Order: sequence, then structure tokens, then C-alpha cells
Amino acid sequence: MNAKLVLSFDLDDTLWPVEPVILAAEGAMLAWLQERHPQMMRGHDRESLRAMRANLAAQYPERSHDMTFLRRRALAQMFVQAGLDENQADEAFEVFFAARNRVKLYDEVEASLERLSARYRLFALSNGNADLQRCGIARWFEGHITAISAGAAKPDARIFQRLLDEAGVAAAQVLHIGDDPQLDVLGATQAGMQAAWLNRKDNTWPAHLPPPARIIKTLEEII
Repeated sequence: MNAKLVLSFDLDDTLWPVEPVILAAEGAMLAWLQERHPQMMRGHDRESLRAMRANLAAQYPERSHDMTFLRRRALAQMFVQAGLDENQADEAFEVFFAARNRVKLYDEVEASLERLSARYRLFALSNGNADLQRCGIARWFEGHITAISAGAAKPDARIFQRLLDEAGVAAAQVLHIGDDPQLDVLGATQAGMQAAWLNRKDNTWPAHLPPPARIIKTLEEII
């Protein structure tokens, strides 16, 4: 086993704010659909698409962790219902996905990852479907474990075990950093890892959860 400490990072709301990214990506896709297939968009908007994805997650619980599957499937359904070729859903999804990966990193992230990658092995561990290469941060990471690749989403132990298997380390050699108390901190600690709660906005820790061993406000505090 490699004794060098592994740092694993959540992505959305840890390395960048995710809400403006998703809103922009959905907006770009909706504009594309409205321009190319206005007849298909009658009765549809951002909220109807989200409702379709929620229904699909309930219909396919074994795929509920796979946001790429849910978005593509919802788009395919829209094309079919409009009497159009469902294969065009891939092109519509690509419009969304390109914008989904245009992220704006928090101010200290780039310099922190540069410094940390010189001392530690870095992995990304995310429930989302961001692409490290497209986001421009792949050069700092040795690997990227997603809910899709692991077949389970945080806080499920399987996604954390996938990290341990890929990194070839024991759980105690990993420090996981993330913004979500349950998905990141509780999930990692239950998997036997060390965890740090990244609390950028001075949020209150949930009273029903065990208190975190480490709290940081920026990545600069990791070392």
C-alpha cells in the first residue's frame, strides 16, 4: 500500500459554487431546445424537466444516483412525446454538459490544489457528473470517483470503498474534504476515513449528527 496521505475532495460547492453553474447549463439547454424544436417545448420548462427526472429516479431506483442517465432519459422522453428522433437527446445533453463544466473556482482553490498536489495524492469524490478535464482541474488529480462509476452515491459506503480500492490505501490514510455534513463528513467517517467539513458560509452543524473532528473555511487551512 502507498503510505502517502490521500486527500479526497467533493466538487460541487466545495471547489466551486454549483447553483449558478446548473442554472446556466439548464438555461443554455432550454434555449437550444426552444430554438431547434419549439414545438417540443410547449408545456415544458425548467421545473417540468426537473419533475421528469424525479419521476425517472423513482422509476429506476437502481440508477437514481446517475444524473447523466436521468437527464438524457428525460430528454429522450421529450423527443419521443413530440414525435421526434430520441437520438437527438444526446446533442441536447451535450449543450447542457458543456455549460455544466464551465465552473468558476472559489478564489483560493487553484493555488491550494497546486500546493497540496505537491505533497499529497489528490482524488475527486463526487455524486455529480462534472468532468475534471473540461473543468480545467484534471492536472492536479490522480483519479476521480463518481457516483456513476461506483454505482452508489455518498454517503453510501461503496463510493468510499471505490476510492480506497483505486488509491490502494487504507481508510485511515485518507482525509476527505467536503461541504455536506451528511454526504461528505458522516459518509467518510463511517467509512473509517478522516474528514474535514468545509464550511465556507458559517453554516450551523446539524444537531443530530456527531460533531466534525475538523472544520475549515477554505482549502488554505488544510495544511
